[in-house]
Amino acid sequence: MTNPLRAPWDTPFELPPFDLIEDAHFAPALEEALEEARASIAAITDGSEPTFANTIEALSLADAPLEKALSPFFAVAGADSNEVREGLMRDFSPLLSAYSSEITANADLFARIETLWDARESLDLTDEQQRVLMLVHRNFVRSGAQLSGYAADRLAEVKQRLSVLGTQFTQNLLADERSWFMPLDDMAGLPEFVVQAATAAGEDKDAGGPVVTLSRSLIVPFLQFSERRDLREKAYEAWTSRGANGGETDNRALAAEILALRAERANLLGYDSFADYKLETEMAKTPDAVRALLMQVWEPAKSAAEADAQVLQATMHTDGETGPLEPWDWRYYSEKRRAEEHDLNEAELKPYLQLDRMIEAAFDCSNRLFGLEFA
Repeated sequence: MTNPLRAPWDTPFELPPFDLIEDAHFAPALEEALEEARASIAAITDGSEPTFANTIEALSLADAPLEKALSPFFAVAGADSNEVREGLMRDFSPLLSAYSSEITANADLFARIETLWDARESLDLTDEQQRVLMLVHRNFVRSGAQLSGYAADRLAEVKQRLSVLGTQFTQNLLADERSWFMPLDDMAGLPEFVVQAATAAGEDKDAGGPVVTLSRSLIVPFLQFSERRDLREKAYEAWTSRGANGGETDNRALAAEILALRAERANLLGYDSFADYKLETEMAKTPDAVRALLMQVWEPAKSAAEADAQVLQATMHTDGETGPLEPWDWRYYSEKRRAEEHDLNEAELKPYLQLDRMIEAAFDCSNRLFGLEFA
């Protein structure tokens, strides 16, 4: 049987045929795609005179088989994960990290890119080609292409370990999110769409009734509308403690190791800190610039938050609640304040924000702004 991830896609716009793709297809497709990509890279470094077409363009096409295999995988693993897909994610992470390090450590490949970069002024490249060449060269340099010996080997180890840790960190959060739910006997204040979501979640959990889960689409409106302060507290505490509950899914040790490895990676590449490394390609450029911007808004933002807190505290006391305003109170009393002061109820807006209407509105906006037509 043909693997749909390796076959041509005779579908509208060549979209992945998700109805034909099974979990068992992903690993073989990745293995074959990696082999094909490596062959393409080897063909680039065949000794011919480097040109933009036979090096930069060819490099951009080399990963096409990987993208074809991995794009559907990441789509389904991110939106509809299961134990098999999570296992595949753990298996794929080190393989992909090793492949990435292998490419950037390819001295012959980088020599071709460096040759083009050094001669860029005389290559008669278009503005777009110059931009692409710059991005490719910069990516290789920032990935360690200029390192050698121990530094290059250690960087590859660090990158692979970070890939594994990042996957485990995310999966630990998902595990905590899936495992927790709270039976919901009192639905006072909840609009119909929240009640429906809680009922569906209860059916999914086989809980015998409506439940609140840690899915963002359910927990956030629950914190906005539930009149039960004790239930809001319980749900909020569970939501904010994901990955910090002890046991196998506790992320605190992983976070510490990730921070240490990020710092080591930056140092190996010649940066003072991971922040310096990360911000080099961003608009701010340096940690000092980011810090200066944050300090400009810190006091005004703090004052505004304190003023909001006073108003919400007064609203809470009017409701008969005593004690200080707590984190699980903010969304609820902000919603009440919005309804009272502006006669605006988010629940009443929901029917106007359906997916098909939002897509139609986005297309209409693109047409008005840029004259784009969507068939």
